[in-house]
Amino acid sequence: MEGLFYALAALSLISSITAFILYGIDKRRAETGKWRIREIVLILFAVFGGALGAVLGMFAFRHKTKRWYFYLANFGALAASAAVLGFLYFTTF
Repeated sequence: MEGLFYALAALSLISSITAFILYGIDKRRAETGKWRIREIVLILFAVFGGALGAVLGMFAFRHKTKRWYFYLANFGALAASAAVLGFLYFTTF
């Protein structure tokens, strides 16, 4: 059980860093009129462990903050990730 917690925590950290970077890249591309990252990709990174990075990226880059479904997906995924990691932490240690 302890290994599962560490594996999910590492996955969450890597996904969060990646999501944060993707929000920055997409914001830059939006400003310069270049090819964009699909919204579903940004949302899926949040759902699969990168919710913290996605939320921080939304506000740090002021990107996708006018879209209600990004709030729903990112904060919902953040709550789910915190619940799963919290459950694993408190049942393991």
